[in-house]
Amino acid sequence: MAEQPRSDSTPALSSKAVSNGIPPRLDLPLPDRADIITDNALKLAEGTPNPRLRFIFQNLIKYLHGFVNETDLTTDEWMATIQFLTRVGQTCTPLRQEMILLSDVLGVSALVDSLNNPVEGMATENTVLGPFYTDDTLHIANGETIASEGKGEYMYVEGRVLTTEGLPIPDAIIDTWESDSNGFYDTQYSNRSHPDCRGRLRTAADGSFSFRAIVPAPYPIPGDGPVGELLLVMSRHNMRPSHLHMMVEAPGHHKLVTAFYPEGCEFIQSDSVFGVKKSLVVKLEHIDDEKEAHKRGFPAGSSFKLMRLNIVLLTNEQFKIYRAKTAESRGVIC
Repeated sequence: MAEQPRSDSTPALSSKAVSNGIPPRLDLPLPDRADIITDNALKLAEGTPNPRLRFIFQNLIKYLHGFVNETDLTTDEWMATIQFLTRVGQTCTPLRQEMILLSDVLGVSALVDSLNNPVEGMATENTVLGPFYTDDTLHIANGETIASEGKGEYMYVEGRVLTTEGLPIPDAIIDTWESDSNGFYDTQYSNRSHPDCRGRLRTAADGSFSFRAIVPAPYPIPGDGPVGELLLVMSRHNMRPSHLHMMVEAPGHHKLVTAFYPEGCEFIQSDSVFGVKKSLVVKLEHIDDEKEAHKRGFPAGSSFKLMRLNIVLLTNEQFKIYRAKTAESRGVIC
């Protein structure tokens, strides 16, 4: 009989099922009680060769099993969770990361970011990167605009990038991006032809920088997928407060990913992804002076908002010391 053609979607099978080649290390007691299951899983995790991974797996098992025990999770609840996580994964595309969004709304992204970016003294705090950063940003000179006309109310941003000792950091690279007045980033428009409401510039010899922008608007995170459904079940809104993203890099200094939140937004104290920190809430000055507006390059009108910033970077050595100190104080194996 001729061999039937195999569908491309059918995986090729070997003639015999085989193991992964790792022999059993332990004779584990049979799980006659629920606690034996946890003990056995922890014993197997002890064999992980990499110390850091061993530490992570042991804690994952410990707290995951503890959660199941504490909540007395039912089989139906377990299956619903599996199905939900499956849908989260299936919603992901090259342009949409629903799994990161789930991490965001549960506060995990903000927590990881906070623990991995400790600061001391006057150093500017980090916050979450968010999903709307792109690398195709156009370079602009100081004083130029990141936003095309009609995108929103005029805003001028100026400040300096400094060391913790107050010394200027020249030639630092600043990436900045924001939503428009409709609450959308340029990447959310299907007819996007070029970067808008985003730009890249360098600090001057005295650490100064400046650019024209617009007042950012609050906006919703995607609510049309499983994470959006989760927020509805939890009776939570899906809004982010208005903010201006900035990413700052300079040789010898720790890369800063942050955002600045104009005060007064109704969502500042209930950010759906837990990104706002007190030190990152800033005041916008209202300027109504035609000469000042013209001097800063605004093409029409006399009114604009002014955001003044001092951005303070840690050196790589300072960051290394603070990170190690934080981990040691919490008994963490790095």
